[in-house]
Amino acid sequence: MENRKYVKIGVGGPVGSGKTALLECLSRRLIHELDLAVITNDIYTKEDAEYMAKNSLLPPERIIGVETGGCPHTAIREDASMNLEAVEELAERFPNLELILIESGGDNLTSTYSPDLADITIFVIDVAEGEKMPRKGGPAITRSDLLLINKMDLAPYVGASLEVMEHDSRKMRKGLPFLFSNLKTGEGVDEIIGWIKKYALLQDVEEPNLLR
Repeated sequence: MENRKYVKIGVGGPVGSGKTALLECLSRRLIHELDLAVITNDIYTKEDAEYMAKNSLLPPERIIGVETGGCPHTAIREDASMNLEAVEELAERFPNLELILIESGGDNLTSTYSPDLADITIFVIDVAEGEKMPRKGGPAITRSDLLLINKMDLAPYVGASLEVMEHDSRKMRKGLPFLFSNLKTGEGVDEIIGWIKKYALLQDVEEPNLLR
């Protein structure tokens, strides 16, 4: 749509990393500040959309679940038509829309969003997947606008070193920001919101305390 005023943030990451938890946290915190909506992607169901409708405080009409029916990468990259249609539908429903959060289906480290679909991207990994995740690289690790390393509280239980993950993230991302979080307790959410306000919404706010 021409003259649009909304920003589209793509949220990617492997199954179980915390993508839906991030959308829930952001929606709960931003619902009273911004005109926002959510799009979720699942291969065969609309389970994430149903979860968001129950837990995010957003009314159901502000949440669209896309059933991709196939590879989650294709639905956000090569053929994003279903998601783009959902974006258009939300923009028509809510003329003052400011922010759309678009969650991909569970995907791997090669995941990237079509620039037509996402203006800026967050990729979520979790400590339970192992400290090796950042150094494995891939476009999602090296090129996402923000890398979120979630479930930091699990490090001692899975034998992962946060120091190693921080070192490898700095090396792989070459100055791009990243952050450790525990979305279950809300740790890191303030910094994520600060980053969204400053770099996605271009608001005049303080520089968030992120790692680089």
